[in-house]
Amino acid sequence: MRVLRFALGSTVGTLSIVAGYLWWTLLSPFAYERPADLPPIQTGEHQVFVYGTLTHAPVRWLVYGRIGDPEPASLPGFRQQALDLESAPDQSVQGMVLEVDAEELAALDRYERLGYRYKRVRLRLGDGRQVWVYRRL
Repeated sequence: MRVLRFALGSTVGTLSIVAGYLWWTLLSPFAYERPADLPPIQTGEHQVFVYGTLTHAPVRWLVYGRIGDPEPASLPGFRQQALDLESAPDQSVQGMVLEVDAEELAALDRYERLGYRYKRVRLRLGDGRQVWVYRRL
């Protein structure tokens, strides 16, 4: 019985440490400082094409507080390569378009570690819309 309680306690402790680390590195406002050389975020609505973890509703809810109503979209001329997009003229990446406001875009920038891990660029979707897309640095 003591061994079982110890094992359960160790598992809960380990999960707590992992959850704390993930919160600190991915979501915490304390672990990210927006680089000063980045342009300010414009007020208003923004469209962001996502193709990885942000396609999952629970992740969006954790990152910016709501799951939204994303729509399916494709980004031609690219293929997904691990955590980035790679030029591929005859291929396309399937993903979603998120409609976010400036505050939510700032939360996405923090999640993607804009300026450190990713840059945010304007690209054209298959339907012709220009949207923000995060690309690895």
